[in-house]
Amino acid sequence: MDFLRNLLAHWRSPLGVFMLVAGAAGVYYLLTEHLTHVRQAIPYLILLACPLMHAMGHGRHGGHGGHGGHHPGANGSPGRDDPGR
Repeated sequence: MDFLRNLLAHWRSPLGVFMLVAGAAGVYYLLTEHLTHVRQAIPYLILLACPLMHAMGHGRHGGHGGHGGHHPGANGSPGRDDPGR
């Protein structure tokens, strides 16, 4: 929670507001003056986003292979490795 507060405080500081305005101006300039180039880059940006989302998504559950030790749920349903299945 402290991280979120610090992040919000940063964007509300004068430097943070300047960075947001400068970023918005940059995006506006790209879209108005270089729209053709931005359109040509969209497929590559989507392809680049796929491995980045894959890499970032594994930070929460420990990567591949960490799914084997499921236990029975709270409702008493059998787990993945339950011999009764």
